Amino acid sequence: MDTDERFMWAALDLARRGRGTTSPNPMVGAVVVRDGKIVGSGYHQAAGMPHAEVIALRQAGEKARGAVLYVNLEPCAHRGRTGPCADAIIRAGVRRVVAAMEDPNPLVSGKGFQKLAAAGIEVRSGVLEENARRLNEAYIKYITTGRPFVIVKTAVTADGKTATRTGHSRWITGEKARAFVHRLRHNSDAIAVGIGTVLRDNPLLTARPEGGGGRDPLRVIVDSRARLPLDARVINPASRAPTLLAVTPAAPEDKLRALEERGVEILVLPEREGRVDLEALLRKLGEREVCQLLVEGGGSLNYSLLEAGLVDKLMLFIAPLIVGGRESPTSFDGAGVARLEEAWRLRDVEIKQYDGDLLLIGYPVRPQRGHAAEGGSA
Repeated sequence: MDTDERFMWAALDLARRGRGTTSPNPMVGAVVVRDGKIVGSGYHQAAGMPHAEVIALRQAGEKARGAVLYVNLEPCAHRGRTGPCADAIIRAGVRRVVAAMEDPNPLVSGKGFQKLAAAGIEVRSGVLEENARRLNEAYIKYITTGRPFVIVKTAVTADGKTATRTGHSRWITGEKARAFVHRLRHNSDAIAVGIGTVLRDNPLLTARPEGGGGRDPLRVIVDSRARLPLDARVINPASRAPTLLAVTPAAPEDKLRALEERGVEILVLPEREGRVDLEALLRKLGEREVCQLLVEGGGSLNYSLLEAGLVDKLMLFIAPLIVGGRESPTSFDGAGVARLEEAWRLRDVEIKQYDGDLLLIGYPVRPQRGHAAEGGSA
């Protein structure tokens, strides 16, 4: 490992500390190095707060003059909620900047590097770039498309069932796996389920990580005809996060008024085959600065998203249980494929273990069929 990679790992480790609090901004960490030693470090903690580079430079003080700054994302050159980091770097007298990747934000996108180079600062980019891109995958998707990065999380038994034939599903996974899911909720901007999940499980959909301090995501219920019960637990006045009900024009107006009186936000979307247009839903969530959407839906919603090409990442817990049953539900319903060569494949697969439960993480690749699906419904 060369020197630049060693200090870039330090910047990446710092950036991870902002997970769950920086959205819609990226996670960024920075270190200032002089004579082979870190003399300043910092990470971006939340939107509107100082950027990582500024914090690291302040900590370094005069030691920043003639030093090297390592950062996992190109320093910004524009004024947003805070001032341009490139200007702060130039004023500090840094002689060299090493970045992991260019910022895909059109407001930056190379302009930070150009400003630094014009000021006589040596710039190197691309150090541990793949690691940096994976860290900020949700930000990259959001800032380049205006839509959230969609993670489908589901839990199945060893024989692929999400519940017994009677619908009993608590709990398929153990405590450590469920604790991970609560951290994942905390790290997400919104969590979505279909109305079937609400009617079956009556979930809270809140973030309750170990040690407390969880940040509840926006709760999104996909419910074409507003079947959400008025006493459903997702209508949670104790939570700071709102509950959003995505419906079609077919939803009864009187039921919508009753839900609004309970504090539920109503989002009327176009319908596709009688159901909520999921692509339209993602566009609306993007407008609300939802960068990462966690889907904990049932087989219908999960398959509709997958079939439409709207799933970016899959997290599949596999528990050491066998329940059997032809009528026991699975994670992905729908028509399915006719031949194995049409099946979705997962790339960049990673496997983790939480006690007896396995977590399979991967990125679905769309099947090569006659034409790609566009949009979706649920």
